[in-house]
Amino acid sequence: MFKKILYLAFLVCLVPCLPRSSSPTSSPPPAPSGCLTAPSVEVYFSPHGGSTRAIIEEISGAKSEILVQASSFTSDRIAKALVEAHKRGIDVEAILDKSQRTGKCSSATFLAHVGIPTYVDDKHAIAHNEIMIIDEETVITGSFNFTKAAEEKNAENLLILHSKELGRVYLDNWQKHKGHSEVYASVSSKPASLIDLLLGKMIESEASLQSQDR
Repeated sequence: MFKKILYLAFLVCLVPCLPRSSSPTSSPPPAPSGCLTAPSVEVYFSPHGGSTRAIIEEISGAKSEILVQASSFTSDRIAKALVEAHKRGIDVEAILDKSQRTGKCSSATFLAHVGIPTYVDDKHAIAHNEIMIIDEETVITGSFNFTKAAEEKNAENLLILHSKELGRVYLDNWQKHKGHSEVYASVSSKPASLIDLLLGKMIESEASLQSQDR
């Protein structure tokens, strides 16, 4: 008898925890807050996994806007692709880490001199987001930073996510970081030869920056 009473008590406690069936006419429960629909995903690994090529293809296909966040970048191929996008009228902007203030020929210097709005985020120990948001619907992210070493020497991963919903989430975060960043001084009137020199110096500095790459 005692065992039967104990069993009934167990059932009484269990019933509220069981899933409840819904009638055929009832609507499905709403998705939990913060959930996103699954995006279309491309995955790349390095070294020599095609990450740089994939990034350049996305930059080349941009229709209106490219927003960058990076601790730095020394990839001449990616830098040239951004400049070409800027020249054909794409709105390109970049937020970089505060370490770019002191670089003699940093990526911030190069971008600012070609007229790309560039900002320095000094509100964190390291502003280490490595992302691009293209046309508010493509997000490039992962451990891969925009350097030659990331493509040729480091073990990295890169995700290219195609989703307007996800793009809006990343755009909102990018805008928040821009809000507390400082404008990097731009001298867009410098001659093209100096711009080429800056790009060359930026590439040469790759060796000294390799120890900082992750």
